[in-house]
Amino acid sequence: MSKAILDGKDFKIGLFSANCSSGLAVTKSEDRWSGSWDDNVRMAQVADEVGIDFLVPIARWIGYGGETNFHESVLDPTIWAAGLLAATKRINVFSTIHTAYTHPIVAAKQMATVDQLSKGRAGLNVVAGWNQPEYETFGMDLPQSHDDRYALAQEWLDIVKKIWTTPGKFDWDGKYYQLQHVEGLPKPYDGMLPILNAGSSDQGRDYAARNADFVYTIVGGTEDGAPVAAKVKSDAREKYGRTSGAFTLGHVVVRPTEKEAQDFYNDYANINADWDAVDNLMRLQGLHAQSFTPEMLAMFRPRFAGGHGTVPLIGTPDQVANQLAEFAAAGFGGMSLAFLNYADELPYFGQEVLPRLEAKGVRLPR
Repeated sequence: MSKAILDGKDFKIGLFSANCSSGLAVTKSEDRWSGSWDDNVRMAQVADEVGIDFLVPIARWIGYGGETNFHESVLDPTIWAAGLLAATKRINVFSTIHTAYTHPIVAAKQMATVDQLSKGRAGLNVVAGWNQPEYETFGMDLPQSHDDRYALAQEWLDIVKKIWTTPGKFDWDGKYYQLQHVEGLPKPYDGMLPILNAGSSDQGRDYAARNADFVYTIVGGTEDGAPVAAKVKSDAREKYGRTSGAFTLGHVVVRPTEKEAQDFYNDYANINADWDAVDNLMRLQGLHAQSFTPEMLAMFRPRFAGGHGTVPLIGTPDQVANQLAEFAAAGFGGMSLAFLNYADELPYFGQEVLPRLEAKGVRLPR
């Protein structure tokens, strides 16, 4: 059961960014997600109960400014994952680790421990780095070359995997790391941890095809997303001789009527949007992440307010279920979702949307 996320049998649904204040909604709404530990435990237990497959956090150290200083409070992803895995029974929980800020020996030990604690329900989301102000916070320079960032991330992950799979000790003499008598116990609970890599650039998607079980990538919708999902799979198979899939990301408002859903969305993602924080976030994405073209950034400004640039899924249970089914038909293995208030909105989503996906054959009963 712990590796059910990798079984390929149906469309997996997760939650993203609940460890952060305001989640993915760049809004001043009083109803925005707190990101507190107590609310996260409540969210995780509801998610476990209704059949959500996985949770993925964001690693963040400073906010994005604006009136709300979006993401000013963020729970550490690895400690968050350990705590939530201890408080749940079935769900997979990932930790998000930036390769530039965490030594691979430390990460390997932490994640093996978390996997042991949960009896094999932990996962690793690898991030190569992009946010220049956070590099400055750490007193580091952001490598201007995307290739350099991913070269370091490759060596980092190679070391982590070697620690997880090598008995005894080894030395390492690489470009970025020179290590002596490395050893690592405990190992992960039951083989390799599931690995995500969040990337939308060419280099990011290639890194995921080479290393990850799923590339975790933002798309505009199913039309532009289908070729991305197909390319990730073919690159993994043809270039690297391995199997990889694709997850994408969305934000959800589901209500009994379309008007209720649209009115709720308009209130938090337009009327009460923190536009200064939105523009700060978009500027950083455009200048440093290379995940979005200038045209996409201009088109996606409302999506950044509603859900950090992810796909909006707004409507009735039938409409939202149909949209999710379209992403499955487009070749995606799963999708992570964000809500304005995860714990409060999940029960209705679980009651109304998930059974519709089962009826369509998109998901198997949990």
